[in-house]
Amino acid sequence: MTHSLTPRDKGNLPALGAPPLIRLDAYVAEDGSTVVNGHLLDMGGTRPPNEAILDAVAMFARTLGAPVAATVIDRTAQQVARLRVHPDGSSRTIGEEEDLPPGRERTAAEEEAFPPLARVERIIQHAQREELHAAFVLASALREHLTLRRGAEDELSLEARAIEAYLAYLRGDYMLSTVLALTVARIRCRTDLNRAAPDVARATAAWQRLWDEGQVATRGQELLRMWERLSAAGLLQEPSHHAMAQAVRSRLAQGGRSVPQGSVPAAAALTGGPGPAQAPVAPEDKPLKPTRRGLRRFTRRAGRSPGQSS
Repeated sequence: MTHSLTPRDKGNLPALGAPPLIRLDAYVAEDGSTVVNGHLLDMGGTRPPNEAILDAVAMFARTLGAPVAATVIDRTAQQVARLRVHPDGSSRTIGEEEDLPPGRERTAAEEEAFPPLARVERIIQHAQREELHAAFVLASALREHLTLRRGAEDELSLEARAIEAYLAYLRGDYMLSTVLALTVARIRCRTDLNRAAPDVARATAAWQRLWDEGQVATRGQELLRMWERLSAAGLLQEPSHHAMAQAVRSRLAQGGRSVPQGSVPAAAALTGGPGPAQAPVAPEDKPLKPTRRGLRRFTRRAGRSPGQSS
C-alpha cells in the first residue's frame, strides 16, 4: 500500500522527547476516505480503512520503538475507537478508561507534536490546487478531532468548522455548508456576540444558495433571529451586513424564493475572513458510540503481515 506518510519524513513523527504514548489520530469519512495525523492516505482502491490505519500507526510504533496510542473517529461505523499499537504490529482496542488521561498537558503535548496550524496549511495547499475533496476530508478530520479533544466551542474547533463550511461551499454542497456555518454562528452568538457578525454573514451567504423551501424557511428563521439580536446590540457596523440581514427578511417574506445570484455579496461574506440552538442540525455532530474492547477490525496479533487482522 502506498500512502502519504513515510518514516523518513521527520515532520510526521512525534518528537522523540515527547511524553510516551503520544496519541495519534485517524479519521474515516462516510465515503471511506481515510486520514492519519492530517495526511490523506492513498488507499489504492484495495485496502479497507481499518487496515490502512493499522499499517500507518504500526509504522510509527516501529520507528519510535515504543507502543503508540491512537484515537480513530470512524464515521462509516459512527464510532470512536481507541487503540494501542505495538512495534511488532500487534494492536488491540482499549476502553475509554484505559486511554491516556485527558488534560491540558496531554493535549498540549499532542498538538506540539502534530500542530493544527500545519494541518491547516496542508488543507489550504490542497484547495489551492483545486483538490477540493482532499481539502474537505482533511478539514473534516481536523474539526472532528479538535472537537473531540477540546470541545465544539473551542476557538480552534470553531475555526476548523468554518474552514470546512467554506470548502463545502466551494464544492457546491450548499446544504452542508449552511449547516456547518450556522453551527459556527450559533456558537459564536452564544459565547462571543461581539465577534459573531462575520460568522452570521458567512452562514447567510451559504443559505442564499439553498433551494429547498423547508430548509430555506427553517434556516432563514434562525438567521433572522441572529441578525435581529446583533442589530439590537448595536453590532451591525458593516453596510454589507445590513444588506444581508435585509436579504434574509425579504426572502422569508417572499415565501423563501431564492435570491438572484449577485444580489448580495455572498461569496465575499464567506471569504471575508442567536440564542441557544433549537435542535442539533449538524450531521457531523451525531453522537459517536464508544468502541467496545476487542473490536475485531482494529485488532491484530503479533507476527501478522500488513493487511491481516486477527
